[in-house]
Amino acid sequence: MGLNDSSPGAMRNGRGLSDQWAESVVVRPRTTERHITVHKRLVLGFALSILTLIIVTAVAVVLSVRFEECGGRDRDGMTGELGSRGSSGSGKMNGSRGERMGERGDEEAAQPWRNSRLPGSLRPRHYDLRLAVYMDNFTFSGDVSIELECVNATRFIVLHSDLVEKINIWGGAMRIHRHFPFPANQMYVVVLHRELKPMRLYRLNITFDAAIEDELLGFFRSSYTLQREKRYLAVTQFSPIHARKAFPCFDEPIYKATFSLTLRHDPQYTSLSNMPVESSTLADEDGWVTNHFARTPRMSTYYLAWAVCNFTYKETQTDSGVTIRLYARPDAISSGAGDYALHITKRLLGFYQDYFKVQYSLPKLDLLAVPKHPYAAMENWGLSVFVEQKILLDAEVSSSSYQMELTMVVVHEICHQWFGDLVTPVWWEDVWLKEGFAHFFEYVGTDFLFPKWNMEKQRFLTDVLHEVMLLDGLSSSHPISQEVQQATDIDRVFDWIAYKKVSAELVFIQKDTSQIHMYSNAARDDLWNKLSQAMRSEGRDINIGEMMDRWTLQMGYPIITIILLTITDIVLLLHSLQWQVPLTVALGNASTVCSESLIWVNNKTETHRIGEMDDNTWLLGNINQTGYFRVNYDLQNWKLLIQQLHNNPQIISVGNRAGLIDDAFNLARAGYLPQGVSLQLIGYLPEETSFLPWHAASRALYQLDKLLDRTDEYSLFSDYVLKQVASRYHQIGWPTNGPSNEGSNVLQASYQTEELQRELIMLACSFGNKQCHRQAVVYISDWISSNKNRIPPNIRDIVYCTGVSLMDEDVWEFIWMKFHSSTAVSEKKILLEALTCSDNTFLLNRLLNLSLTSDLVPEQDVIDVIIHVGRNPQGRNLAWKYFRDKWDVLNARYGEALFMNSKLIGGVTEFLNTEKELSELKEFIQSSGVGAGPALPRALEIVEGNVRWHRLHRRQFYQWLRKPPALG
Repeated sequence: MGLNDSSPGAMRNGRGLSDQWAESVVVRPRTTERHITVHKRLVLGFALSILTLIIVTAVAVVLSVRFEECGGRDRDGMTGELGSRGSSGSGKMNGSRGERMGERGDEEAAQPWRNSRLPGSLRPRHYDLRLAVYMDNFTFSGDVSIELECVNATRFIVLHSDLVEKINIWGGAMRIHRHFPFPANQMYVVVLHRELKPMRLYRLNITFDAAIEDELLGFFRSSYTLQREKRYLAVTQFSPIHARKAFPCFDEPIYKATFSLTLRHDPQYTSLSNMPVESSTLADEDGWVTNHFARTPRMSTYYLAWAVCNFTYKETQTDSGVTIRLYARPDAISSGAGDYALHITKRLLGFYQDYFKVQYSLPKLDLLAVPKHPYAAMENWGLSVFVEQKILLDAEVSSSSYQMELTMVVVHEICHQWFGDLVTPVWWEDVWLKEGFAHFFEYVGTDFLFPKWNMEKQRFLTDVLHEVMLLDGLSSSHPISQEVQQATDIDRVFDWIAYKKVSAELVFIQKDTSQIHMYSNAARDDLWNKLSQAMRSEGRDINIGEMMDRWTLQMGYPIITIILLTITDIVLLLHSLQWQVPLTVALGNASTVCSESLIWVNNKTETHRIGEMDDNTWLLGNINQTGYFRVNYDLQNWKLLIQQLHNNPQIISVGNRAGLIDDAFNLARAGYLPQGVSLQLIGYLPEETSFLPWHAASRALYQLDKLLDRTDEYSLFSDYVLKQVASRYHQIGWPTNGPSNEGSNVLQASYQTEELQRELIMLACSFGNKQCHRQAVVYISDWISSNKNRIPPNIRDIVYCTGVSLMDEDVWEFIWMKFHSSTAVSEKKILLEALTCSDNTFLLNRLLNLSLTSDLVPEQDVIDVIIHVGRNPQGRNLAWKYFRDKWDVLNARYGEALFMNSKLIGGVTEFLNTEKELSELKEFIQSSGVGAGPALPRALEIVEGNVRWHRLHRRQFYQWLRKPPALG
């Protein structure tokens, strides 16, 4: 390592003292008395030195401070040197030696870097971080000074570092013995001469150099084109464990500290960070700018952020004086693409301050729209980063569904300024504490912005509850809270279980938790204790922790079957013994529904008296779908519910109508119900006027479509779907207003009607309605001939895809040209997806190859291209083969990004359903499955389920479709 020694008498290389003395004790042929006296003194001194060395060695052994290969000559011939000021040199030089140090077992305590977690003996209080950013060659250099508080006496400073080069360390008053990397745990170790004392403060200084990587994590670079000039920017993405890629730090959420950041760069760029610029200077020698940012509040490393770019911005200010700026490409700002997000962010800051009764803690909030990012957005405190598609909005061409999605992303990230930034999980096993609540508040916050959308009470059911139960019903699912040991395990907890299942199970108490744990960390027990206190204050003595641990510490969900026993009694069958289920039930008939009652179900079989029923009385469970479980019934009760839906569906609430559809199709797929029950149930849809049940039905029908779209009898299924869709589709028609007068259609009161219209048109075109196909072709032909796009924004994706699938290669080339010329990010997205709809396998292959081997398809869109080609029955085999052939490239590019690899694997494999494809998947997993986390086991289970459905249920399914029984 090149550690410099300033200690007299130290052993330099294991032979220093003995070599010096050897020159003095060489036997000479003749001596004088004086020489003999001198020799006796030398011999005596030599003996004393040897005795001293033996004593020192013994003391070292007793004190357990011997480290393998630390003193004397290393096995590879390198020297370990001591330094009073510290040491310098490349940290990489000792990489192999650091990995070999010591044995496991008893020596683990003496080598804390072998644990996957930091030892906890030290905690950082403050980081002074100074960086010089070189955008011409995409490198940066830095130095960080870390103020440390000693908690327990230790001789080791263990922190994180990953891919940072040329580390130099000095310790001020601390005398550093040696330092080395331990790559297995992405750690860096500093060994000191003396123990640090508890309750004292110390300072560690580190300098380093590193590259601004062309990837998606750490401090990475991106680019965009403005007036045919390619421009670059650099931005950070540190969550969950990637701050260590940019600077050495204590990179675990519990180690909160304050940060003072200084960025030096070329003056043509702007630099941003969590806090405002406190002072700025220009260097005389090179004209570079140096920005000193104000000190942050206490926060975890993964919320630190900075960016260097040449963006412009628009700004607004809240009533309380918080400055909000949206930074983006200059052309996006000048076109007003950021105005919508800026407007709703201002409203949301005020809403959350009132809701949580906690003020926003920073003087500013910047929203940064970047062309490339691994996630939809990242909620860095004071500097939230969004991929452009999730924050830039062109109201003239964006659909209401695109606007809704963008709105919910912004609402989610702004909520994180409280839940996540202000209150942070202790460790990643409780990441759901921030993500689950933020996901729930997507619907609460959106309801505040647009009450008529009715997101919390309606859309929440289909987009959260129904979606997550599809995943949570798999044996490859996992509990909400799960143990995380290794860094490689962390990606397992960032999935829809953490985001959606929590929001489906929990009610809000965020405002209380925020106040208790402000600037600190919270674990699930904090939440349960707070809930229990709230219950006691209302006179209800309920141990929330005991009840909710059953829901958060085990995976899956209950299924309850309700069976009529007598005219007054029902039997409840709980298909598991590990739940406490709050089941709400209500009785109803052709004209009315009685008030609901609550039953706590704890046993496998229970009998309850609920009221008198006659032959026409049906029973409904899980009223308004507020519980996280499925409800099945005896066949007679299903028959009565289906009759009610056909005769007068409005008697049953819209939420329960959607819930019955979702439960019936999923119970049938799992074998709990005959296949015909779910098909007969949706026979009422021609009478359905509400969006939510149609949305639930379309999700279920598309699940079946991917199983059946390559079967010989597929037309039986598609014709049945079109039969249910036809009357309502023709009644509601197509939108007549074009983009010129549609404008801000997201703000219209007719949002639910627009969404229903879109849902019906999508079903009609997807399943082959001829009139729908003709209308789509007319729209595309008019666009090509006039070069004016008169297609209403709300249905453009449907029309583009339908036109590409039905028309010739020239239409594909036209859409390809428009994709490259469009500047609106929402338009580019749907144009690219439309290209995957072609029936021409040559064009699909061309698109696949261009996506990964050229700059013509943006890097963050490659995964969507492969998935959408796989959704196309004509492209399924192409995408599956391409995925396997290019796996090494794809895994190297996207493997570390939490959602992207999982999204790719699930998206490509979910449509596989033959024995041959299952065998190919098993072979692929066996040869290439290392490093893909839980995504491949989940994919295998889904494909096995697809194949099993074909084997067990397809014959019965088609048999029912050939001759549907009359409802009676």
